[in-house]
Amino acid sequence: MRRYSLLSCLLAITFLACAQSKQKENVPGDQKVAKNEKVETATFGGGCFWCTEAQFQYLDGVLKVESGFSGGTVANPSYEEVCTGTTGHAEVIQVTYDPAKVSYDELLKAFWTAHDPTQLNRQGNDVGTQYRSVIFYHNEEQHKLAEEYKAKLDKSGAYDKPVVTEIAPFTKFYKAEDYHQNYYKENGEQPYCHFVIAPKLEKFKKVFKDKLKPGAN
Repeated sequence: MRRYSLLSCLLAITFLACAQSKQKENVPGDQKVAKNEKVETATFGGGCFWCTEAQFQYLDGVLKVESGFSGGTVANPSYEEVCTGTTGHAEVIQVTYDPAKVSYDELLKAFWTAHDPTQLNRQGNDVGTQYRSVIFYHNEEQHKLAEEYKAKLDKSGAYDKPVVTEIAPFTKFYKAEDYHQNYYKENGEQPYCHFVIAPKLEKFKKVFKDKLKPGAN
C-alpha cells in the first residue's frame, strides 16, 4: 500500500488549502493509434505504477501507457491482492510506442532514470516484491538490449550499489482497475501526487527535455 510520511500529511493540509488557485499542469494523455500504424510494446516495473506512468506519458513517441500487473502466478489479480505481496506480480506499466519516434534503448534510459534500480523489492516507502525493479522483455532484441544496458550501467559506476533490476520474459499483463489509470493526470491535487510523483516528474522532464511531447509542460 502507499505509505505517507507524517511530514507529507502535515504539509498537505496547508498545501491543499490553496490548491484551487494553482494552474493545472498540462499532463499528456493517451493518443489514438491508427490501424496501419507500426507500434511496439514495452513492459517495465519501477515501483509505484502511478509514478512511472506519469513519467512515460511525457515522452514523444509514447502513444499509450497502461498501469497493471505482471510476473505473477494469479490470474486477473486485484490491486488489493497484489498489495499483499503473495501473488508474485509486480506493479508495471505497459507502454505502446512508435519506434520511429522513440527507440527501445531510449525507453530503457527513461526506465532507469525513473526510479532507483539498486533498491531490492522496494522504492522509497513502498516496500514489497510488488515494487521490484523489473523489465519484462517481449522479444530477444529487447532482451539483448536490456541485458547490455544493465551491464553498462553497473560498469559505469553511476550507482554506489549494484543494479538489482530483474530481466525476465513477458508472459501476461493484467490491467489494473480504472481508478489507477492516468492517476497523476486525474488526481494531481492529491498529496501523494504532489509530494512523491511531482518531484520525480520534474527531475525526469529535465533529463528528457529534448524528448518530451510538443506542448507538454
